[in-house]
Amino acid sequence: MQVLIGLHGLIRWAVLILGIWIIARAISGLNNKSTFTTADDKRSLFFMISCDVQFLIGLILYFTGPYFAMLKANPSMVMKTASIRFFAVEHITMMLLAWILVHIGRSAVKKTATDQAKHKKALILFGIAMLIILASIPWPFREEIARPLFPAMN
Repeated sequence: MQVLIGLHGLIRWAVLILGIWIIARAISGLNNKSTFTTADDKRSLFFMISCDVQFLIGLILYFTGPYFAMLKANPSMVMKTASIRFFAVEHITMMLLAWILVHIGRSAVKKTATDQAKHKKALILFGIAMLIILASIPWPFREEIARPLFPAMN
C-alpha cells in the first residue's frame, strides 16, 4: 500500500508537467497562429495516459484504503470531518471530473478541423482539468490534508 501511495505521489509530477506543457503549447499555438502538430497530439496522448495511470492507482488506493471503508461505515462522521471528507469524497470526485475532461479534451481536439480551434479547445479543456487537478492535490501547505511533495516509497 505504501508503495502505491508513493507511486501516486510521484506520478502526479508527470501529470502536472505534461499538463502545463500542453497548456503552454496551446497558448503559444494560439498567439503565434501555428499549426497543431503531431508532437502536440502526442503530448496530449501522454498527458491522457499519465492521467489514466494516476487515476487507476488512485482507484486502487481508494477502494483498498481506509477512506472508502470509513465512508461506508459512517458517512455522517466522514462528512463532518474535513480531512477525512477530502480524501473520501472531494479528492476522488474532483479527480474523476478532471480525468473525464482530459478524455473529452483529447477527443474534442482530435475531431476539430482547424489548427487554431484545436489549440483553443486544448487550452480550455485541458486548462480546466489542470485547475481542478491543482485544487484537488493535498499540497504540503494545506494543513489538514497535507502530503509531502515527494513521498517515500517504503
